[in-house]
Amino acid sequence: MLFNSVEFLIFFPIVTLIFFVVPKKLRCFWLLIASYYFYMCWNPQYAVLIGASTVVTYLSGIAMASLSKKKTLSAEQKIKGKKLIVAGSLIFNLGILVVFKYANFFLENIYGLLNQLGISVVERTLDILLPVGISFYTFQALSYTLDVYRENIDAEKSLIKYALFVSFFPQLVAGPIERTGNLLTQIRKIETESRFDFENIRHGLLLMFWGLFQKLVIADRAAILVDTVYNNYTAYGFMSITAATIIFAFQIYCDFDGYTNIARGAARILGIHLIKNFKQPYLATNIQDFWRRWHVSLTSWFTDYLYIPLGGSRKGTKRHLVNVLIVFTISGLWHGANWTYVVWGFLHALYQCVGIMRRKAQKNAALAPSLIRRIASIMITFGLVDFAWIFFRAESLSMTFRIFLQMLTHPGVSSLLHMGLNPVNMGILIVSLLILLFVDILHEKNISIFKAVFKMPLWRRWIIYAGLIWSCILLGIYGIAYTSSQFIYFQF
Repeated sequence: MLFNSVEFLIFFPIVTLIFFVVPKKLRCFWLLIASYYFYMCWNPQYAVLIGASTVVTYLSGIAMASLSKKKTLSAEQKIKGKKLIVAGSLIFNLGILVVFKYANFFLENIYGLLNQLGISVVERTLDILLPVGISFYTFQALSYTLDVYRENIDAEKSLIKYALFVSFFPQLVAGPIERTGNLLTQIRKIETESRFDFENIRHGLLLMFWGLFQKLVIADRAAILVDTVYNNYTAYGFMSITAATIIFAFQIYCDFDGYTNIARGAARILGIHLIKNFKQPYLATNIQDFWRRWHVSLTSWFTDYLYIPLGGSRKGTKRHLVNVLIVFTISGLWHGANWTYVVWGFLHALYQCVGIMRRKAQKNAALAPSLIRRIASIMITFGLVDFAWIFFRAESLSMTFRIFLQMLTHPGVSSLLHMGLNPVNMGILIVSLLILLFVDILHEKNISIFKAVFKMPLWRRWIIYAGLIWSCILLGIYGIAYTSSQFIYFQF
């Protein structure tokens, strides 16, 4: 069930209405039923996987809590026991992820290596589909296990509340990857604090419509241009492919941030505050700053559970650089079972390593005036990010290199009007991107556009509401024959 579908338009109001009508003690149970129904709309069989991950991590938390209370065990024995429990939870959950997401990728590469060595084998792959959202809910469940182990949070006794934490439908399939300290803490209070709140309703609805605007009006319209060029790149030159890559940068941003905003808006209506996953990423002044703004929940997950345990920046420059390379290469692989994602992650790691060395070398160097330096830094960072997006968008490494060859050997320029969009749709896309830039600049200056809208006279607010709704309905792109277009990050 997609957010930009008629099914969700029916599903969400029903879920919300019943949520506020049923007794508070039943609200978690109702949201759990709704969340599993939401997930099972893709493939009912894969509910078994999320259920298994939930049970294993839940029991891991209970086991660690029980172990901590045993007075007959020494502190050393308790720590050793907890480590064994965490290891079991990690092996089980990462094992599911590897089998369903990476097994065929590994098999294909092993077969390829054996063929290169002249060893003939019968190539076989597993007949399995990638369960939607598996990378997101697996990491969310593992964060609970690790947080309980670190004693950052008490083990949750209620299986229903914990299961809802893992499967909460607004952010289930594409994040943000919530942490126990935020989402689980709020779920624990649903029975006592959750109530109908007009402020949450209007803020959540406006956030949902802004997310739909990003998805339907910008991302799906940009996708037409990007797909036209990338699916037939041999017909285009350097400037056209560069333009398509820049548009892709905004496509994936609006697609993913659009999903996140719809998720945050839906949760807000239910009284749950999800974290903000994007903070004006294309206004970043360096790659490190970019990753503080892009997919914030994933970046913080890797920082807390991989980068810092590896030593972070505490063990010297060489170890710091190695840790960055490890984390971002794994982050690239997290995005998909393809070498293009690995190289994309490795490129961002290299960018960061160069940035670290550059900052150390220029620690006391004279700097240009702040405004000029900031604009130049934003442009350079955006250019580096765009270059890496080519690997992300291409279907294979060989296709990536062919695209680069095409760009080098064909510097010609094609009109933007010969890249899949007619003049009207191109005009809509350009105006929409300007609106997006305007909103991001306001947010960068800590000016909340929502607060500004809510302070307006009633007639002005309704003009903006009507404009957003009208844009989504009349200017949105709904896919072939007006079917819903899937969000990019669902495949991860």
